[in-house]
Parts: sequence; C-alpha cells; structure tokens
Amino acid sequence: MAVDLEPSWFKVLEGEFEKPYMKSLKDFLQQEKQAGFTIYPKGADIFNAFNHTPFEKVKVVILGQDPYHGVGQAHGLSFSVQKGVVPPPSLKNIYKELADEFTDFKIPNHGELTAWADQGVLLLNATLTVRAHTAGSHQKRGWEQFTDKVITELSEKRSGIIFILWGNYAKQKEALIDKSKHFIISSAHPSPFSAYNGFFGSKPFSKTNEILKKEGKEGINWQIV
Repeated sequence: MAVDLEPSWFKVLEGEFEKPYMKSLKDFLQQEKQAGFTIYPKGADIFNAFNHTPFEKVKVVILGQDPYHGVGQAHGLSFSVQKGVVPPPSLKNIYKELADEFTDFKIPNHGELTAWADQGVLLLNATLTVRAHTAGSHQKRGWEQFTDKVITELSEKRSGIIFILWGNYAKQKEALIDKSKHFIISSAHPSPFSAYNGFFGSKPFSKTNEILKKEGKEGINWQIV
C-alpha cells in the first residue's frame, strides 16, 4: 500500500502498510468511493497529524475518535476544522476552557489547530476517515489497529509524552501507555453532552505546560491566531 507519510513516522510504521488489515482497509475505502460516497478528510489530509508532528517531536497527544463528517470540516487533525468553517461545539468548549485557564487567551474566530500540531501536539483521531454525513461509518475497519500501533510505538520508543484523554473512548487507550515513563491527563469529553461533568475546570492545558516545564521542555502556546 503506497502512502505519503512524514519520513520519521514512515520509518516507525512502514510494516503496518503491508499487513492484511491495512490491505482490507484500502479495499474498503476504494469500495466506498466506487459506491459514490464522499470520504472525509480528502486523501492528501488523511495523515495530516503525522506530517505536522514528526515522531521525535511529539510532546503531547490529544486523542479524538472520528473525523468530523460535515462538508469542509475535517483535515486530518483531531478536534480541528478548516478555516472558514464554524468551530463545532466540542471545540467551542475547548476554547472556553482555555479562556478560563489563561486570562490572556483570546477565543479565535476559526477552529484550525495546525499551530498546535506544529509545536509537537499530535492531534490524533482513532479512526482517520469517515463517510460524509455518517458518524462512525469507518470504525472497526482497521484504522483503530493502526492508531493503536501509533500510541504503542510512542509509548515504547519515547518518554515524557503527555497523553490527553477526553471521554470514555479515549480513556480505554490508557492500557497502551507505559505510565511509568509518560503522563496521562484525563477527564470528561468536551462535548456539550459531557463537558459539565468534569471537562470544564479540569485545566488540561495549564497542567500540560506545568509538566513540560518540569521536564525541561518549552510549553505549548495554546493561543490560535
């Protein structure tokens, strides 16, 4: 399976692309296209998270579940949408929490989080594609096995990474992380259905920067411009 992936990640993950599950996933995606379905994000953006955040530069992982399935939203970074698209409710709640944590944080008029990815925040969805307007439509087709491998490789070959896990789905990934050499920050999901049950007030962003500082690393500038 030919893939255009950032070189450091390709070195780590190259073997996955020849495994049966990945070949089955490729066949499934081709069948979706042949059936006339639109797939998000577009092909060039599927591995955007990796291309913006090389393996050795990952400082933080924010784990999402599915790409957004609306027109023009998904571009390969979890919780992020392209400029010109109204930020979804979960992202609006993320911005509210940031404004609460940092008095100088100004809520932006867009939802594009590339600036975080470029600083070492791996914005990883567990499933990397979705059928337009059909949430969860590409789950259990192989992507989860691939992204579990991503988390496992980070856990085994790196140290001092902060994993931010929001909601029960993300928290299940704790089993893949060596907690003796990494950090986990978990809470309720920022979705409007759960944000008031433990996300608001959890201070994941300031906690992340406190850990990075203690580890002798530069904190993340969370401000989006």
